[in-house]
Formats: sequence, structure tokens, C-alpha cells
Amino acid sequence: MKNISLIVNAVLGVAVIILFILVLGSRKSNGTPGIQFGGDSTLTVKLPIAYVNVDSLLLNYQFAKESNETLLKKQEDSRLDLNVQARQLQGEMAEFQRKLENNAFLSRERAEQEQNRLMRKEQDLQQLNSKLSQELMEVQQKISEQLRDTINAFLKEYNKDKKYEMILSNTSSDNILLAGEGYDITADVIEMLNERYNKKKK
Repeated sequence: MKNISLIVNAVLGVAVIILFILVLGSRKSNGTPGIQFGGDSTLTVKLPIAYVNVDSLLLNYQFAKESNETLLKKQEDSRLDLNVQARQLQGEMAEFQRKLENNAFLSRERAEQEQNRLMRKEQDLQQLNSKLSQELMEVQQKISEQLRDTINAFLKEYNKDKKYEMILSNTSSDNILLAGEGYDITADVIEMLNERYNKKKK
């Protein structure tokens, strides 16, 4: 019985020493995630995990804002071009209908030629619409890939000291329903990304 209590006391003593080392180690680590003591000497544990709010990042990261603006301008220019051609085609179709109703065509063949020309023009416009939509999708995909690559490369550099074991993305609070403020590194990431981007632009 005495031997068992000696063994238990020895194990407890080793556990206390290990805990002491962990606490001292975490105090020296100066803010890195781990076991820490709060101001009232209560023991707190901060996991080596962080998250970035993607919505906020896209709204405030200069490269993302400029890329989005470029895409919007391209969409507006494409829509303007299509609308101009569609309005022109509508005018020509109305003119064709007016001529047809007033027997203005010299022959039936001439009327059919004009009708076929307008149908071909309508098909060309539909093809142009599809082509422009495809081009816009490709530009959007390219921008998304550039953004993802830029952010991933930055986060690897940002976490080169291995402070975090995991950095999560959060969109409209869909993935993370509740987390302590200390886990949100969005503002820090945005500030550093913008600094880095502005240096590259110069």
C-alpha cells in the first residue's frame, strides 16, 4: 500500500513539473497560442488556429477591389455593345415589317432575301452574346485564381513562424458560427496584403 502511494506521489510530482515547464514556456512565447495566464491568474488555452473573413477581405483588399472594378467595366462595355446592336436590329426589323405591310418590296424574292439577312444578323447577335458571356466567365475565373494564389502565397509567408496550425476561411459567418476575437486575423491580413500590393505597384 505504501509503495502505491509513493508511485502516485511521484507521478503527481512529475505532472506538476511538466505543467510548470509548459506555463513558463508559454509566458516566454509572448502571445503565441498555447497555455496562458490571464490578468486574474486564471488559466486560458488558445488553440493555434485562426480565421480570415473572406467577405471583408474582398471588400478591403486593394487588388480584389481593382480586379472587381475591371470585371464590372468589361461587363458594362459588353452589355453596351450588345444593346446598341440589338437596338439597331430591332429598327431594321421594324423597317422590314413596314415595307412588307406596304408592299414596298419589288418582288417576293427581294423580301425573302431581306428576311434571311435579318435572321442571320439575329443569329450573329446571339452568338456574340454567348461569346462575350464566355469571355467574361473566363476573366472572372482568372481573377479568382489570381486572388486565391496571391492570398495563399501571402498566408504561407505570414505563417512562416508556424504560429498557426490551421488558418480557416469564413464567408458571411457560414463556416464559423462563433469564435473569440483573438482568432480573427482578417484586419491584420488585409493591412499586410495592401502594404505588399502597394509596394509591387510602385
